[in-house]
Amino acid sequence: MREYPAHPLPGVLAMVVRDGRVLLVERGREPDRGKWGFPGGLVEVGETAAQAALRELAEETGVAAEAGPILDVFDVITPDSAGRVRYHFLLVAVACRWREGDGRAGDDAAAIGWFTPSEMARLPKSGHLERLVRLLLQSTLDVTVGA
Repeated sequence: MREYPAHPLPGVLAMVVRDGRVLLVERGREPDRGKWGFPGGLVEVGETAAQAALRELAEETGVAAEAGPILDVFDVITPDSAGRVRYHFLLVAVACRWREGDGRAGDDAAAIGWFTPSEMARLPKSGHLERLVRLLLQSTLDVTVGA
C-alpha cells in the first residue's frame, strides 16, 4: 500500500544524461502527478537498486542504460492535511549510462523529454530534482556505452 504505509517504501530513481541533456518524465499518477522528475518506482523483492532502476527506466521510457554508481539516498515524506504520513519513500538515486533509445512515455509516465538545466527551469518539478541534476551533471556519466 503506497498511501499511508506501515513503513517506508524502498524506491529508486534512474538518472540518465546524454549530450548534456537529462531524461525526465512527467508523472501521470500521485504522488507528484503533473510534475517532472526522474523515472523511478518501487524496488521489487529480489531486485537490487541497480536492477530496479534499469527496469523502471525501461518501463517508463523505453530507454536502455547501464547502471552506474548510487549518487544519493534520501527520504521523501509527505503528510496529509491532518499531519498523518500519506507517503514515505526511501529513494536510491542511481546514475545510469545511456546505451540506446530516445524514449517514449510508458507505464505511469504522462510524457518524457530530454532537457538542459536551463530548459528545466520552466517545468513544474518534483522535490530534490535540481539538487539531483547537479549531482548527475558533476558525475562523468555523460558518455555512450561502447562509444
